[in-house]
Amino acid sequence: MMTTLLPKDADNNVIQALRFKDNSAHSIAATATSARNVTAFGTETKVISLYATVPVYLAFGDSSVTATTGDHYFPAGVYYDVAISGGTNKSAQETHVAVLRAVDDGTVYVSEKV
Repeated sequence: MMTTLLPKDADNNVIQALRFKDNSAHSIAATATSARNVTAFGTETKVISLYATVPVYLAFGDSSVTATTGDHYFPAGVYYDVAISGGTNKSAQETHVAVLRAVDDGTVYVSEKV
């Protein structure tokens, strides 16, 4: 039996494998200044997939979110799914992710899944 690590919603319920949402790929430059996705995640987006070419700090929120060195550390070269909505509080969907480089400049790739 193969173990999988599926994303979970805010109530810790597993979200089944989802498909990529058409025209919803983002790339964010990871530099010494915090940057976020320009276009908000779609209201139907449940999960985003992240891949960073360099280690970064991540923060999730609305269109004003800013990443700092006190935020979540995300290593380079890891493909990871993150739930941004769901659970009891369905109005709590995150619309943006902000990134800040940990060391060198690079890129964070984000794919929306529905």
